[in-house]
Amino acid sequence: MEKESYNNDNSSSTVVQVGEFVELNVQSDVRDSPLYNDDIAPTKISQRTWHKGNVAALWIGMAICVPTYTLGGVLTAYFGLSVMEALFTILIANVIVLIPLTLNAFAGTKYGIPFPILLRSSFGLYGSNIPCLIRAIVACGWFGIQTLFGGIACHLLLSELSTNWAALGSIGEVYGFFMFLALNLYVVIKGADSIKQLENWSAPILLAVGIGLMLWAFPQINLTEILAIKANRPEADSATPYLMAGITAMVGFWATLSLNIPDFSRFVKSQKDQITGQILGLPLTMFFFAALGVVLTAASTTLVGEQISDPINLIGKIDNPIMVVIAMVLIIIATLSTNSAANIVSPTNDFQNAAPKLISEKRGVLLTGFIGVLMMSWELLKKMHLVESDVSVEALYSNWLLGYSSLLGPIAGIMIVDYFVINKQQLDLVSLYKQGGIYSNVNYHGLIAFFIPVALTIFSLSTGKLHWFYNYGWFTGSLFGALIYYILKSKALRSNNLKPKETNT
Repeated sequence: MEKESYNNDNSSSTVVQVGEFVELNVQSDVRDSPLYNDDIAPTKISQRTWHKGNVAALWIGMAICVPTYTLGGVLTAYFGLSVMEALFTILIANVIVLIPLTLNAFAGTKYGIPFPILLRSSFGLYGSNIPCLIRAIVACGWFGIQTLFGGIACHLLLSELSTNWAALGSIGEVYGFFMFLALNLYVVIKGADSIKQLENWSAPILLAVGIGLMLWAFPQINLTEILAIKANRPEADSATPYLMAGITAMVGFWATLSLNIPDFSRFVKSQKDQITGQILGLPLTMFFFAALGVVLTAASTTLVGEQISDPINLIGKIDNPIMVVIAMVLIIIATLSTNSAANIVSPTNDFQNAAPKLISEKRGVLLTGFIGVLMMSWELLKKMHLVESDVSVEALYSNWLLGYSSLLGPIAGIMIVDYFVINKQQLDLVSLYKQGGIYSNVNYHGLIAFFIPVALTIFSLSTGKLHWFYNYGWFTGSLFGALIYYILKSKALRSNNLKPKETNT
């Protein structure tokens, strides 16, 4: 491969281009910058080793989890869809979300940079902290929810092995929560290679288990009857608004990853691998595991005498200790693979972006865990019988889907327009890590384009007007954010009679 380097000053950082990929040769000007640490530095080209199989395994490992299993039930119970409509919605939404996922992954693969560093182009060197921290808090909440699921699985596993542990009841679930928490943090602190190995190892096992469960459940159900279950909505109503609300919510399920996908694509060895891997790994896995949830929920009445939509509690009621132990181990693996990749990596990088010299990767991981525990503290106190409350994690989970997608949509639109339209896939890698380059401390165009759709969402929620803007939150937010950013940025470039600065990268 042909290599080109620029700038021969030994005190100044340089870039090296190998084909279409760019590498940063860090010198004292960047190393001493308050905007830099080694953990959020661009990956070397030699570190970009993930192929399409690794990317597909990453998505299989993240998609096979308890929340995915319950999606069909969420869409039928909360969004008024039939079973067929719910499964169709999940498939279509995950095909749609592939668009921002693959587009926002491009910069990570080319430049080796994580999500918060890419945001410095569209929001500013310090302005990027606003969308980063919004993304981080959402991830910490999801981390807490998934850790609760993992903790319950740990408790049920140990309960099958020890009657003393089983006697702990819900307090054992709290102990399980902290055991699972420690396991998650350990995997991520070990680094990107440990995550890749976990996903590569768990993906085929989880797929095989899913297929096995489907084959096991089929004799217990009447598939025709399940698919014929009518929608939970007035018969006279058009299906369109219900379908659109469901699609918006399902797009929102991975709205977070559509932003921080550079955190993973920075390790991928080609654009073809990141695109192919995501196409292979995401839509069909989500569809299959959500369909499995629908089937097993329907079969639960036959299996255990009552309808249960949570796979952990369903398996826990089966009177076969060996089967319960094996199933709980697999659920722990599934939840671990999802939680480690989807809910810890991003906030860890986001917190580092706020104070790179103070927050290392290890400290970012620990901070993520601490905030996740705080956000789930109410639920933990309930399990310890210290407080009484009817608020459930499941309600929190279902209500978040639509709400946070409305907030994150504008960020996705702004990122895509900034990288592909304004900068034409050209970034100044050195300037992303130090002041005095081509990027301002705060890019007000990005912040305005972000806050206007957010303000419209809040207005819609508080007044009941423009309800469509909130109901279709991710679509309206991303399109409005992208359009406003393009108009503001284009006007600024014209008024200054400037073009986007061409770089040597």
